[in-house]
Amino acid sequence: MLLICINGIIALAEPKFGYTWEEIKRKGVDIVVAVDVSKSMLAEDIKPSRLQRAKMKLHDLLGILQGDRVALVAFAGTGFLECPLTLDYEAFQIFLDYLEPSLIPVPGTSFSNALETASKAFSADSGRGKSIIMITDGEDQDEGLKSVLPTLKEKGIRVFTIGIGKEEGIPIPDEQGGFKKDENGNIILTKLNVKTLEEIAVSTGGQFVRSSSGDIDLQKIYTDGIKANTKDNDFKSSKKQVWQKRFQI
Repeated sequence: MLLICINGIIALAEPKFGYTWEEIKRKGVDIVVAVDVSKSMLAEDIKPSRLQRAKMKLHDLLGILQGDRVALVAFAGTGFLECPLTLDYEAFQIFLDYLEPSLIPVPGTSFSNALETASKAFSADSGRGKSIIMITDGEDQDEGLKSVLPTLKEKGIRVFTIGIGKEEGIPIPDEQGGFKKDENGNIILTKLNVKTLEEIAVSTGGQFVRSSSGDIDLQKIYTDGIKANTKDNDFKSSKKQVWQKRFQI
């Protein structure tokens, strides 16, 4: 009788000896986020600054993703892949928080370089679920944009643009506490360029939205744009240990 009681107690404790690996599969789309880190993103027409607001926006985006892989591209005069496609949103946030104009050695703003870098971030298993979210003030100083857009459309990559900033000109802060000036000593003004951002979105089958204080802009792009019109891919995210029970209750 004592032996039976002991066995019963052991069974209730559900001891585990050894384990197997179980693969966790997730469904979602691939999203490459391209963030403008050029000097004009330091403008403070959007508080605390355009760049800081962009970071806040993307933190909010991570909260509404539904098993999607994300990558991060920073761009100014050229583009750099800061974080490859991942399901590890915490790692993505680390790279996001470090975005600053000093990261990109080439000044200016090149949308063509940004979009080319973003398009190369997709992997072979991205399938049809490929979208780029580009958050910028829209000031492009490059001539190569028109040649890039048809290529993106052919590859089935849609670009969703978020315009951040105001259309009234505002000075750009410099490192000395003043404002950036041109070669003639005139203060440089920066303003949101809606026309270019609309062109990018329309040409690739995406959407353009203006940045808002809440997450309405993100919901419109993600829920109504990306998820509503894109088939999810099957992703192998990771493996976990499944312990083997030796006693059944």
